[in-house]
Amino acid sequence: MGTRSCTVGVISDTHGLVRPEALEALVGVDAIVHAGDVGKPEVLETLATVAPTHAVRGNNDRGAWAEALPLTCAVELAGQVLYLVHELEHLDLDPAAAHFAAVITGHSHRSFREAREGVLYLNPGSAGPRRFKLPVSLARLQVGKTGVEAEIIELPV
Repeated sequence: MGTRSCTVGVISDTHGLVRPEALEALVGVDAIVHAGDVGKPEVLETLATVAPTHAVRGNNDRGAWAEALPLTCAVELAGQVLYLVHELEHLDLDPAAAHFAAVITGHSHRSFREAREGVLYLNPGSAGPRRFKLPVSLARLQVGKTGVEAEIIELPV
């Protein structure tokens, strides 16, 4: 993607469900990252019809298709590196020392964004089946030369 700025759709914990509202919220993004618990390969195939998609394996992703997904992934977009790992507890490196712009996680189904040591930590929440009374959400990330900015989007479901 070179060094021009771009918009990245950030999604996680779909658990096999691609909601029409999620696809609508992702229209116009330049790339999509999925932070695990995809659920089935058709989810990634559907997302790839919207934009190039990168994904990591979550703790509920099983089978031959899931084994092909990495546990972690570094994606460079617009001159910034985004690091994907499903469970934040499995982060096994220092993102600031690695010069990552963002660490993107899933697993908890709870959205959050927080800056630590110049690195954005982002969980888009769950875009799949509703869990408890948590909102259904995803995020959009603006990535450019000066860094990254995230917006968490609650889906009207």
